[in-house]
Amino acid sequence: MKSPFLSSVLIHNPELSGLCHLCSILSAMWVKYFVKNSFFLTTKKTKLEACLILNPMSKSKKEKHKPSIINANSLKFLAAYINNPSPTGFEWEGQKIWLNYIKPYIDDHFVDNYGTTVGVINPQAPYKVVIEAHADEISWFVHYITKDGFIYLKRNGGSDHQIAPSKRVNIHTKKGIIKAVFGWPAIHVRDAAKEETPTLKNIFLDCGCKSDKEIEELGIHVGCVVTYEDEFMVLNDRYYVGRALDNRVGGFMIAEVVRLLKEKKVKLPFGLYIVNSVQEEVGLRGAEMITQRIKPNVAIVTDVTHDTQTPMMSKVVSGDIACGKGPVLTYGPAVHNNLLDMIISAAEKNKIPFQRAAVSRATGTDTDAFAYSNGGVVSSLISLPLRYMHTTVESVHKDDVESVIQLIFECVKAIKNNQDFRYIK
Repeated sequence: MKSPFLSSVLIHNPELSGLCHLCSILSAMWVKYFVKNSFFLTTKKTKLEACLILNPMSKSKKEKHKPSIINANSLKFLAAYINNPSPTGFEWEGQKIWLNYIKPYIDDHFVDNYGTTVGVINPQAPYKVVIEAHADEISWFVHYITKDGFIYLKRNGGSDHQIAPSKRVNIHTKKGIIKAVFGWPAIHVRDAAKEETPTLKNIFLDCGCKSDKEIEELGIHVGCVVTYEDEFMVLNDRYYVGRALDNRVGGFMIAEVVRLLKEKKVKLPFGLYIVNSVQEEVGLRGAEMITQRIKPNVAIVTDVTHDTQTPMMSKVVSGDIACGKGPVLTYGPAVHNNLLDMIISAAEKNKIPFQRAAVSRATGTDTDAFAYSNGGVVSSLISLPLRYMHTTVESVHKDDVESVIQLIFECVKAIKNNQDFRYIK
């Protein structure tokens, strides 16, 4: 139906009639296409399913990909695992999710006193190989509650004070989750000449209370842990985004490796220990404990590393590392060169792209804890490039996630029973 205005235009400009008719046809075609390809408009979806919907027009038609090794069930697991809070020292709920996912693919499992969770294939085998990631995420502790009802914090791990103002958080109490926000003075009232930057001394939580007694009645006390509420999403059908991808995406990747081993009916001649360690963010503590219990011969660790392609990053300081160009293989004292050479050979043989990085001393990952334990464990690190580390929008490229999974899978297949990695025999 034409509007009165449009009818008037056509009366005085009859030559536009054909063009208008064409536009109407094109508009109808577009609406039909949009409805067809936007099934979320006409179908009820859960919050989890909605975050996994991918825009069919978001990528260039020229981009062609081989079939994904990550299936729909894998993605649901990843989203649920990322969304579940697992702050350092409080990882057990996330560990339950992870363990339930891998149980169909393992022979046995155990959990240590602090929550590090281990799935095992061939538990009786004397030669032991570990694939490992860490399960904990950075967070905050309630540290001081003021008389007028504001909360000051201490870090639990490497939480970034710079990103805190205006963020929404969950305070974890015995009575359940209490919502709060990081407050900050409005731009209108700040003095530009002496602008304060966020520090631990001036960032605070506001949970809508008038006094410390009101806060206590909610179940909040010194020592309650605080996490950001941001959740998993897919960005432009290209990046997985969320808080705590460092390093629960690592736990996801090693879980996918064990799934593939089971589905492809790979028989291993040694014991494989799939380790999801706690407390990495406060000094590799979970890995230090579990390596003494397992006493492995070989350890392949996966963690995230910095993508250096975004603004304000320095390639001179952090190397030339890019999301989308494959796993990062690290050179450094803790990394065993013979194991690293085997990993490189597996990548080249299977046409898996990879990048290289170097560290001057420690890797800063659980690799160090395994390497320097039990008289020396042959260890190496396979890293996943990540943007915006220790923020709520940590981002990793989907292709890199698949490449890390494939590379660890191929490396596990390549290791021989009782393989001797010593430099001098």
